[in-house]
Amino acid sequence: MTDRTVAPVFGQVEKIELIKAEPFVLSNGLKVFSISGGEQDLVRIEFIFENVNYDPKKPLQSYATNAMLNDGTSELSSSEIADKIDYYGAFLQTDYSNDQSTVTLYSLNKHLSATLPIVKAIVSDSIFPQEEIDTLIRNQKQKLSVNLEKNDFLSRKIFNSVLFGNSLYGYDIRSEDYDKLTRVHLQDYFSLAYQPENCTVIVSGKVNDKTLSLIDDLFGKDWSGGRNISQNKFDFFPGSGQEHYVEKADALQSAIRLGKIAINRSHFDFPGMQVLNTVLGGYFGSRLMANIREDKGYTYGIGSALVSMKNAGYFFIASEVGADVCSLALDEIYKEIELLKKEPVPEEELALVRNYMLGSMLGSLENAMSHADKFKNIYFSGLGYDYYEKYIRTVRSITPGELSELANKYLDWEGFEKVIVGKKV
Repeated sequence: MTDRTVAPVFGQVEKIELIKAEPFVLSNGLKVFSISGGEQDLVRIEFIFENVNYDPKKPLQSYATNAMLNDGTSELSSSEIADKIDYYGAFLQTDYSNDQSTVTLYSLNKHLSATLPIVKAIVSDSIFPQEEIDTLIRNQKQKLSVNLEKNDFLSRKIFNSVLFGNSLYGYDIRSEDYDKLTRVHLQDYFSLAYQPENCTVIVSGKVNDKTLSLIDDLFGKDWSGGRNISQNKFDFFPGSGQEHYVEKADALQSAIRLGKIAINRSHFDFPGMQVLNTVLGGYFGSRLMANIREDKGYTYGIGSALVSMKNAGYFFIASEVGADVCSLALDEIYKEIELLKKEPVPEEELALVRNYMLGSMLGSLENAMSHADKFKNIYFSGLGYDYYEKYIRTVRSITPGELSELANKYLDWEGFEKVIVGKKV
């Protein structure tokens, strides 16, 4: 019988093996990466397009184009697209981020010859029907109106605008911006961005030669673009660390968002900062959670994160706290940051963080698709697989003294932009 009173032997994560992406290029120059693994006859095919030619006079152009790709081609209506995809038990989605727009297909290999041509039509022949544009505008304006009543949404919106200004990363979207969307603008952006010269394809799952051959037949031979594009390039500089306060007299909770422009994944210090962030607010056992949720009871949740983007990185702390304890919560956040600067993290606490981070990474690699996600992190940051070797080495070996140095270097309270929406008592 197992003795339940004795804890199981603890095992340290020694090595993490990644399935490496295999590259190849189609005849039209389209870059394809394959990550093969697993037993299920399922593949995920991602068509990833860089956001390009940003125009602050048309701030929603790239977002709206991506959002409407499923709304019709010259031969298929939006309902016909949905019906065909559903018939084969596949799943099709579009995703938009600050740096890329993505079209993703999940399909059984045996149905790929029926489902993949639909994706080809979407990325090469979308027509953006006016009635669908009108529906998008109406729905998004209503959604924005509702969200602007939420303190957390408003604090995030202000924070991004303060950090990144009038760029794609920080544009302060208003209801009237949706009214500026026109079919001509979407068609023009579609012809610029959705061409093979601006696309990377990542195939993951049970990938075989037939899968790759089909991709080549559909996307490597008669899909062309040729239009000149300008890669988005933004330069950002740390602000002066001001307080940005939006008062809501009847608020029961105040939204807090603090932070500054920081490093991204390509910086040497990034892995070490990920460890420091985890200690401070990056997991449920973090210092911010222990203090402000568990000890003080000011909030249901608080956390921090280090975010990496193509042209910048940023660090932030976010929470919603009781309106009557907002100032007290800010004081406690400040105290926790100062402690990291002045007092070395105890070895026992650091050991827990190490195990959490390595275990989380190991646990996230459950299939070929999650290995593909890890590849995307490094590929679009201009890095190689040795990044993960450095990351693991840093997590296992970083010292309390090095964490204190990073805290003093990057956690500058005076330089933090401080956004508070609600009441500041």
